[in-house]
Amino acid sequence: MSEEAQQFAIQKIYLKDVSFESPNSPQVFTDGDWQPQINVQINSSSQTVAEGIYEVVVEIMVTAKKDEKTAFLVEVKQAGIFAISGFSEENLGGMIGAFCPEALFPYAREAVSELVAKGGFPQLLLAPVNFNALYTQQLQQKAAEQSSGDTGEETAH
Repeated sequence: MSEEAQQFAIQKIYLKDVSFESPNSPQVFTDGDWQPQINVQINSSSQTVAEGIYEVVVEIMVTAKKDEKTAFLVEVKQAGIFAISGFSEENLGGMIGAFCPEALFPYAREAVSELVAKGGFPQLLLAPVNFNALYTQQLQQKAAEQSSGDTGEETAH
């Protein structure tokens, strides 16, 4: 198909799920210096809603621990509905696996920052994420698993 037939449109961006927990408050606020260990996990998933219509979800989970106690746990699932048509199978995968999550990430980052601040903690700004590199890494991992899957043995990661 020619590039003229390619279409991409954001139809809707919305919060699909959100959770904030501060299991050790108020003690966590009175324990001296705020130097937590921050763990950030980011995943994305997608599903076909209708022909040429896809829901993409970016899930961010942030855990902050101080002295092995959880200060806060925040989980955000930022979703979007995208109309995508006219792309080759390979390019469609890249659009859904990298381009759409990149469009959603700023919204998810803002939601995480607001939840952390509303929980009484210092502002948390997540660093930008290269979803293109993550998508390429996932493709390489799948290819490696498929090629090693022929032996019937599982490999540890």
